[in-house]
Amino acid sequence: MARIAGVDIPREKRVVISLTYIYGIGKTTAQKVLAEAGVSEDTRVRDLTDAELDQIRQAVDSLKLEGDLRRETSLNIKRLMEIGSYRGMRHRRGLPVRGQKTKNNARTRKGPKVSIANKKK
Repeated sequence: MARIAGVDIPREKRVVISLTYIYGIGKTTAQKVLAEAGVSEDTRVRDLTDAELDQIRQAVDSLKLEGDLRRETSLNIKRLMEIGSYRGMRHRRGLPVRGQKTKNNARTRKGPKVSIANKKK
């Protein structure tokens, strides 16, 4: 396995797909990184030379990834909660943040359905 940005990427997959295993790199960013490094998207990770791996690492080093990106995201959410904004309150209560309705759905954010015990009919 090749290590890029502290992450072991799969050897058997194409490079453009393998780069998406790094937190903060999606398919579009992976394509830009490979274009900058001058590496074909269709090559497999196992077929990369050391020089190509070094070029990819160099291109990836300019991005904010993994721990730094996770830390920044969590600090942004914490800041919203501290200033008491609407989005911060939704984060604090564990409700959907981006304007979704909660009457019927939103089970992912609200948690499992809690039934009321011994309700008379």
